[in-house]
Amino acid sequence: MSDEHSKRVAGFYGNETIKTPHLDALAARGTVFDAAYTNCPICVPARAAFATGRYVHQIGHWDNAFPYAGTPPAWGHRLQAAGHRCDSIGKLHYRGSTDPAGFDDEILPLHVLNGEGDIQGMIRRPPPKRPSTAQLAGDAGPGESTYIAYDRQIRDAACDWLRAAAAGERGEGWTCFVSFVCPHFPLVASPEFFDLYPLDEVPMPRLREAGDFPDHPVLRTLRAVQSYEDHFRDEEHVRIAVAAYYGMVSFLDDNVGRILATLEATGLAEDTVVIYASDHGDNLGTRTFWGKSNMYEESAAIPMIMAGKDVPAGRRVATPVSLIDAHPTILEAVGVAPDPADADLPGRSLFAIVEGADFDRTAFSEYHAVASITGIFMVRFGRYKYVYYVDHRPQLYDLEADPFETRDLALEAGYEAVLVEGERRLREICDPEAVNARAFADQAARIEALGGSEKVMSAGSFPYTPAPGETPRISGGPA
Repeated sequence: MSDEHSKRVAGFYGNETIKTPHLDALAARGTVFDAAYTNCPICVPARAAFATGRYVHQIGHWDNAFPYAGTPPAWGHRLQAAGHRCDSIGKLHYRGSTDPAGFDDEILPLHVLNGEGDIQGMIRRPPPKRPSTAQLAGDAGPGESTYIAYDRQIRDAACDWLRAAAAGERGEGWTCFVSFVCPHFPLVASPEFFDLYPLDEVPMPRLREAGDFPDHPVLRTLRAVQSYEDHFRDEEHVRIAVAAYYGMVSFLDDNVGRILATLEATGLAEDTVVIYASDHGDNLGTRTFWGKSNMYEESAAIPMIMAGKDVPAGRRVATPVSLIDAHPTILEAVGVAPDPADADLPGRSLFAIVEGADFDRTAFSEYHAVASITGIFMVRFGRYKYVYYVDHRPQLYDLEADPFETRDLALEAGYEAVLVEGERRLREICDPEAVNARAFADQAARIEALGGSEKVMSAGSFPYTPAPGETPRISGGPA
């Protein structure tokens, strides 16, 4: 798993500028999912959904201050119960390593700050400005960062782990979850990767003119609160940021390539299934949004590849899928029968999806986190994406005719039946008004338990969870 990798910035999804040879090769020898989504476009809820195979509203991990603590059971717990070794290397973003999260060993783990996470992000009515976002623009460029150093450690630990597995030190059956932090900001790429992308060849983000921004109050508030774009000085500065992101993606690709080469060299590749995905995407300046937190393809869509034993090579799948589908997929890959207690899991094994099962399924995502004044819900079905905002008008896009989501069909006549169908599919999954009310209530209760809004505000905000050993970069906290 990578962190914040936009599917728009991947060779195997058609980007001709980015250099991702190792991921492209993995895609060529496996199956690519063309309509894969996060279940929440922010880290902690997305990773909790990925672990448990359940939607965010089912487990109550609403934002980056509600980290996973070991319940309900994750796919790792099911593997452990079957006597199957399961280890993690790198970022988990759970509450902490003392919680039983389903891993026999957590190697180099990264968890939420102080076991609490981004508590300021729970304040949503009204949401406070995020001064820490200024650091994103200020960081952009070539150099070294704690995240780059951390990913190198993760890569090397993963290669060592595989060599030990080949020597029989991990038992006969194993699963290893390797989780990188790049290309999550800070937008810093080591020079060898930054220099792959001359600034005059870097594509500028799309839809940056004033008339391109969606006339929607929820999105305007999101843009104003996060205010990333306010801190970019000019076009060259934006290009530097994009080049840094591209460089980090190529760095990620290089790390993946080294792990896959080790898998091959140790003789383990033949009977191993490899899944690659990201927890969510990154807007990367499109519509003047940076980071994630909305339902546009740049943010909510994710890259997803499956390759290896029993996986067809060179296949592309259009059926909508999401991170919750990993739970049944991993169990099937290693031959562990589903637990009867998981009979109500909403996901479906990707092995079945690859073979054509449930083609007309719905992919679902939701957002209740930083800068959102209401709950945001998305369903992808067929060619359409329907976005529902509690107490505000919806959006509708035809992703086949309009892949960059420039034409909101909810504003046009003739699409009433599609809007009805989108809302029907959403309400099959949840009652958005009830979920929205519960999210706000849970956040209010947690804010009160932490001492109230003033106390939470005084804690400040930070642009990213610090790497192990790094001092957090707090903005807006105590002087």
